[in-house]
Amino acid sequence: MNYPIQLLCTISHTNRSSYYKWFNRKETDQERENRGLLKEIKVIYQKVDGIYGYRRITMNLNRKMNKHYNAKRIYRLMKLVGLQSKIRRKKKWDHRPSDNNVKENILNREFTAAHPNEKWVTDITELKYGNGQKAFLSAILDLHDNSIVSFVFGHRNDNDLVFKTIIGALKKNPLHDEKLLIHSDRGFQYTSNGFKRIVEKNHLIHSMSRVGKCIDNGCMESFWGTLKVERYYLHHYQSFEEIQKDIRDYIQFYNEERLQAKFNGLSPIEYRAKAIA
Repeated sequence: MNYPIQLLCTISHTNRSSYYKWFNRKETDQERENRGLLKEIKVIYQKVDGIYGYRRITMNLNRKMNKHYNAKRIYRLMKLVGLQSKIRRKKKWDHRPSDNNVKENILNREFTAAHPNEKWVTDITELKYGNGQKAFLSAILDLHDNSIVSFVFGHRNDNDLVFKTIIGALKKNPLHDEKLLIHSDRGFQYTSNGFKRIVEKNHLIHSMSRVGKCIDNGCMESFWGTLKVERYYLHHYQSFEEIQKDIRDYIQFYNEERLQAKFNGLSPIEYRAKAIA
């Protein structure tokens, strides 16, 4: 149904001349560019299921378009169309400390490494699926590039889970003369005689967080938070196989595709390969 322009202007309290000025106005170059940017932003946002905020959207946009768009501009555009990261935060499950084979906190919150395989941090987290069933994920992260160098899924939080993780990491990253520090909390797996034997056999340096000081293993805690808010909390898993596959896919995405500002817009694996080269 068509209504007279004068009637519409009266209802909206708009001058007739203002309406025609708006109607005949030409789109500016910046508005045209913003329209194109919004299209690309939506493509990236939908590709990652909405887990990216404006900062990571900006990094991916700049790489894709070979530009240097300001993050504040991308923030304003995303806010204009109601796009924001769908992630949320949740507290982490922790382990009970043990007094057997306890080590000092040698890492001492020095969460940087000059070379790959210089400092690793490790931990276990609990993930639920189905009707309250539990899966456990053990992982090792390299502090040089934040890459996950090894991870193992299991039905039980036991020594075998941890042993497979560190043995897998050492097989993928054979050591020569370098000294590698492995940092963990004081969970019973890491204070076990079996873990101690693996550490000694491979001439590793074992460091442990202090009691009640989760921040001593802050980078591992940060990875768990990222994994959970960007993937785990966004889905309801019905089986162990389903959650295992989805988390495996996320870790591959995290290692190979998830760009990080601290690495000048490179993914962990890209940064690692550059260092090795």
